[in-house]
Amino acid sequence: MEPEAFIRTHTALRPVPHAPAIRLHVADEATELWGRTEEELGEIGLPPPFWAFAWAGGQALAAYVLEHPETVAGARVLDFASGSGLVAIAAAMAGAASVAASDLDPFAHAAIALNAAENGVADRITAMSADLIGRDEGWDCVLAADIFYERDLAARVGDWLATLHARGARVLLGDPGRAYLPKDRLENLATYAVPVTRALEDAEIKRTGVWRFRA
Repeated sequence: MEPEAFIRTHTALRPVPHAPAIRLHVADEATELWGRTEEELGEIGLPPPFWAFAWAGGQALAAYVLEHPETVAGARVLDFASGSGLVAIAAAMAGAASVAASDLDPFAHAAIALNAAENGVADRITAMSADLIGRDEGWDCVLAADIFYERDLAARVGDWLATLHARGARVLLGDPGRAYLPKDRLENLATYAVPVTRALEDAEIKRTGVWRFRA
C-alpha cells in the first residue's frame, strides 16, 4: 500500500486539541498502528509512525506560533523533524513566506502533504528528506519540537540549533521536559497544559514549554 493510501486508511482527520484551527490525520492508538505498518508493508524495522500523532511539544509550539504570528511572518522557516507537519502548518497559517518541513521518514512526507492540503497551506510547505543536522540554508526561523528524547541525537541537534541561533536565526523549541532537553542553555517563553494520549505520554495533560536559546 502506498504511504498516502495507508495514512488515509489507518487514521482519521481530527482537530489538534491545543491548536484546534489545525486538522491532522491522526491514529487512535500507537501500538495498533505500528503493528499494522509492519504487517501490511512487510518491512521489519520500519520507523515508528511519529507522523500519526500530535505530540505535546508540537502542539505547544504550534499554539505559540499561531498566538505570536510575528515569530514567523514573512520568514523562510525550517520545521525540523516535522512528523505530521503540525508546526509547519502553524507557521504557514501564521504568515511564513515558505516552510521547509524536514523529516527522514517517507511516510511523514505523505502525511505532511495530506495535512498541509487539508489546512489550505500546501503551496507554502515543502517536505525535505535530507539529514539537515549541521547544515545552514539561511533560514530566518527554525522550529523543532519533541526532539530531545535520545542522548546522542539531542547533543547533535542541540549544538546545531545553538549554532543557528548564534548566527541570527530565530530558534524555537517545543518540549514537555524530555530527558535530554538542555534547559541550562534555554529560557522559557510560554508554558501550556497540553491534552495528550496516555498511551504515548503516560498522562492525559502534559505541561509543555516553548523555549529559545539564551542570548
